[in-house]
Amino acid sequence: MAGSGHAGSREWRPQTKLVRGGLDRTQHRETAEALYLTSGFVYDRAEDAEAAFKGDVQRYIYTRYGNPTVGAFEERLRLLEGAEFCSATSSGMSAVFTALTALLKAGDRVVASRALFGSCSYIISDFLPRYGVETVFVDGTDLAQWEKALSKPTQCVFLETPSNPTLEIIDLGRVAELTHAAGGKLVVDNVLATPMLQRPLEFGADIVVYSATKHIDGQGRALAGAILGPKSYYKDNLQPLLRHTGPACSPFNAWIMLKGLETMDIRVERHCRNAQEVAEFLEKQPGVKRVIYPGLKSHPQYELAKRQMKLPGSVLSFEIDGGKERAFRIQNAFEIIDISNNLGDTKSIVTHPATTTHQRLPEEERLRLGITAGLLRLSVGLEDVEDIKDDLAAALRA
Repeated sequence: MAGSGHAGSREWRPQTKLVRGGLDRTQHRETAEALYLTSGFVYDRAEDAEAAFKGDVQRYIYTRYGNPTVGAFEERLRLLEGAEFCSATSSGMSAVFTALTALLKAGDRVVASRALFGSCSYIISDFLPRYGVETVFVDGTDLAQWEKALSKPTQCVFLETPSNPTLEIIDLGRVAELTHAAGGKLVVDNVLATPMLQRPLEFGADIVVYSATKHIDGQGRALAGAILGPKSYYKDNLQPLLRHTGPACSPFNAWIMLKGLETMDIRVERHCRNAQEVAEFLEKQPGVKRVIYPGLKSHPQYELAKRQMKLPGSVLSFEIDGGKERAFRIQNAFEIIDISNNLGDTKSIVTHPATTTHQRLPEEERLRLGITAGLLRLSVGLEDVEDIKDDLAAALRA
């Protein structure tokens, strides 16, 4: 876990935190953050090692426990999110899994939104029940379902908003109230919004998780994740699990994430501007049945998105006539847009959720979530938006 920040950094504005938060120069006074590629650390005396392991002194012991480069990334993201602690992990899914299992034991109860990323859904629906955890799914946009599910004691609530890939927007403030009344902790996957567009802690969430692989890196280079929340959760729940199961972020990947954070604000703003224009363009194209994007007035939670998010995000989904066959023809016709299951990249990326990220779900459940055979998810990149639209138009004619 990262230590205290640079003097005065708590008063800095977000863009300054992105560039300078957690910066702790060595005696060499380097401009960029130092990269500590080391697995362990040495001691001058045997007594020093004993004191470190007993916790009598605070110092780096082993990179699985903590590392100066990883610590700088954690501190920078912590300052940006406004959290009491941040722990970096090896990937976004390790962040989700560790954040949840640190809270739960056999006999506990989890309530989750139904619209989740495929791997998150697997953890809730398949993995946790193996260990005696009761899991309940609700339609995230239906507050009546949340109220009913949280009318009995619940230890944990998990959701993502906007959701992947159908971009549902969930009322964070109301769900937080219901969660706390049920005695639970609200864990929010904020990956599509990023900390630039939405800060769940300000709406009452307890814990926030990220796949830093997405917009934080933003250039398709490395994997990492992050868990943020109160110090009490870290000390009592998370720290032992992190130390003894080892989902540690590598120092090199943390350094990549530090570099990504420096430009995240301007990248995300441009992503959103491009995505808005592309969404409006797709609404006018023949053969496109619907476009799902929180920045469109046609989105069912348009007003809620405006209240919770600074901008609508970089990802949209659109459904076309012709089902899987035409969806595949469109993907294969792209010249600029890449076929990949990643998102938040500088490059525009498309995927077919029904056969990729959500293919393990039964067809009935996919259709319930709105993931039809004709649905495509588009992560809008930083190319010239006219080129993106031209590529879409040509592919739609194919």
